[in-house]
Amino acid sequence: MNKDTLFSAPIEKLGDWTFDEKVAEVFPDMIQRSVPGYSNIISMIGMLAGRFVKSDTNVYDLGCSLGAATLSIRRNVQNCRIIAVDNSPAMIERCQRHISAFKSSTPVDVICADICDIEINNASMVVLNFTLQFLTPEDRQKLLTKIYQGLNPKGVLVLSEKFSFKDPQINELLFDMHHDFKRANGYSELEISQKRSMLENVMLTDSIETHKNRLKQAGFEHISTWFQCFNFGSIIAIK
Repeated sequence: MNKDTLFSAPIEKLGDWTFDEKVAEVFPDMIQRSVPGYSNIISMIGMLAGRFVKSDTNVYDLGCSLGAATLSIRRNVQNCRIIAVDNSPAMIERCQRHISAFKSSTPVDVICADICDIEINNASMVVLNFTLQFLTPEDRQKLLTKIYQGLNPKGVLVLSEKFSFKDPQINELLFDMHHDFKRANGYSELEISQKRSMLENVMLTDSIETHKNRLKQAGFEHISTWFQCFNFGSIIAIK
């Protein structure tokens, strides 16, 4: 695993964040050291797939990055098709390699595309793992509604996100604890600051309440936060 040192030296001109070749190369190390509970979420997505995915249905991993959730799902299902989608060519190229490295009878379609352009149909499970936060706010409701319409009855959506909190004291506490987590994992103040500056215009977080209200508007009735660590977590919504 290549170590993430992308922001260890001062960068003269910080642009907006992109999932380019450099990020893709160190992504496994980056996300493990940056997102508290990430490994637990990935393994639990596989367990949820074992409960919800039905034979002869589709499973969608939207914003699949390097395919961690896809592989976790595939280890726990059979007789279905997984569609893994990401708009980053660098991520998709590595995702295809990772998927191909593990033999399985469950087919995976790895697609480089905008997730908003993907048709959702005959789905028993859809995963948005730290993906929705990179869409424009106006596109988020549209996508969730399309997912609901494409899910079969009793199908499940797993929505993992970084959260904001309406209570300023709680928001600041969990924000600071997340930075403590990154420091404990070896990131310097410079690395934390530079990455935050690059993300602030492209990753717009919502409160748990906002997410749940969107899901209700899309049509979901059974909604719950099933995992949370600091200001990161995951919501489950069942059709």
